[in-house]
Amino acid sequence: MPTLISRTGGARAHVVKVSIKLAALLAALALGQGAHAQTAAPDTAASTVENSRLDAPLFYQLLIGEIEQSAGEPGEAYQVILDAARRTKDEQLFRRATDIAVQARAGDQALVAVKAWRLALPDSLEALRYQVQILVPMNRTPETYEPLQSLVRLTPAPQRPALIIALPRFFARSADQALSAALVEQVLQPYLDAPDTRVAARVTIGRGWLAAFDGTKALAMAQRAHELDPAAETPAALALEMLPGTPAADAIVQSHLAARPDSNGVRLLYVRALLAASRYADATAQLDTLTRNSPQLPQAWLTLGALRLQLREPVPAIAALQKYIEAVQAVPATAVNESGNAAEEAPASKEDALARGWLLLSQAADLQGDFRGAEAWLAKIADSARTLEVQVRRASLLARDGKVAQARELVRSLPEATPEDSRAKVMAEAQVLREAKLWTDASAVLAQANQRFPDDTDLIYEQSMVFEKLNRLADMERLLRRVIELKPDHQHAYNALGYSLAERNVRLPEARTLIRKALELSPGEASITDSLGWVEYRLGNRDEAVRLLRDAYRVQPDAEIGAHLGEVLWVNGQADEARRVLREARARDAANDVLRETLARLRVDL
Repeated sequence: MPTLISRTGGARAHVVKVSIKLAALLAALALGQGAHAQTAAPDTAASTVENSRLDAPLFYQLLIGEIEQSAGEPGEAYQVILDAARRTKDEQLFRRATDIAVQARAGDQALVAVKAWRLALPDSLEALRYQVQILVPMNRTPETYEPLQSLVRLTPAPQRPALIIALPRFFARSADQALSAALVEQVLQPYLDAPDTRVAARVTIGRGWLAAFDGTKALAMAQRAHELDPAAETPAALALEMLPGTPAADAIVQSHLAARPDSNGVRLLYVRALLAASRYADATAQLDTLTRNSPQLPQAWLTLGALRLQLREPVPAIAALQKYIEAVQAVPATAVNESGNAAEEAPASKEDALARGWLLLSQAADLQGDFRGAEAWLAKIADSARTLEVQVRRASLLARDGKVAQARELVRSLPEATPEDSRAKVMAEAQVLREAKLWTDASAVLAQANQRFPDDTDLIYEQSMVFEKLNRLADMERLLRRVIELKPDHQHAYNALGYSLAERNVRLPEARTLIRKALELSPGEASITDSLGWVEYRLGNRDEAVRLLRDAYRVQPDAEIGAHLGEVLWVNGQADEARRVLREARARDAANDVLRETLARLRVDL
């Protein structure tokens, strides 16, 4: 940080507007010491009134300091205000002098002000906070040890656990997170055994090591903190931050929820983590518990309904969504922003909240083949912000009813206010064509889109999937490798390429490497675990294939994973379990292409 330049000179020839900061300082000085006199009893007021420290010299000194600051002379302002702070030992003036230096990016002078502040007011917690906050961005982390230690020690015992939990915020901008984690751990050593701080201290140390990418140390701290107090939410919250990359953290969350079934906040965050890992069955189980415990929470019903749809279970989906509509209607308009689900932002209005439910109810009716019912739900939505989404749903209904040309025209006629609207229209038209299995037309639409939006990884990926349907496998592979080049963490591109090789029974070692890379990027994702199970089957590792496919099917019991598991079980001689899985898969989605092909090829009698 640069050094402030002090200026000496005479009076200014022009009028400078005094900043609002001056008014705040004057009010604080004028009212601070004598404010209690206003509430004193009439007969004792005279004996308790104290004169303000704001005398004429101090008033003019502050006035000059603020004039200098507003005129763009921070060096002069800093010196004037800091001199006033030293003379009066006033915390607000020390804060103001420090802020002037910080705003001018003069770190050394900010530290001078803070040290003067601490010298004048040794018990000031705010001065200690300022000192740490200034030192960290200056890459002087080791110097934070003493003020941080003093801050924790001087904080009153009832507030100390909350302060300890908040310590990682000080080091969010640290250039060396490992150094910061080690320093915090050293500072908190005296608090690891005290009953009121032992959990908070371990959670904070764990969070520091997590920021330093040391999952082993972070997990150990979270586990020990949870053992000390299974009902405490903070160890579970730390464990949630480690998912899905640290599977062992899952046990901490589940144990906490067993100890505290009413921990709705943790359960909702857990649902979000499960959804991110595509662990739909586990997320559904958590939401079933949440809706039993707290049936008044709209967001739980909405997410449960959406998940039931994902699992192709329209009847329980409709039941959950109707509960959601009832819950939203019972919520006051002023509190409607609390009715979003675990994976979305809060709705903008009650109308928006209801529209979310109606859209999903339309999808549920569509899944049952009730196109008229699906349109009736859409007709309820009058929110102009949802126009694109509603019309795209209408187009999908038309396409499923065989009216593909009408569906395409509806999508193309939608207004385009932004480039994102144009992109969304292309994706919607391609989706309509995919649902109708018009692969050539879908490819043409996506090819035009990729010319208009070059290097858009989503559009390139979508076109690669259409090329697979057209048996243009070399083009599919070329596009998937382009996606990986543009976005090296695109797990679905690795997975799609690896699965395609496994499905064709070619280059199987490469297929396994690609799929394992996808699983590194998205640990536990069911569709990727399914692909890995399938490639292990192709490699002849049947027992490993069964293990992986069972895991995938447990997490996400959809028809395609069920078809893969059923086939491997059948070939492995486990006929009874194979029939059960294949029956479940057929009941869930009898029209699934992979399932139908599997049943026809194996000639399994269900």
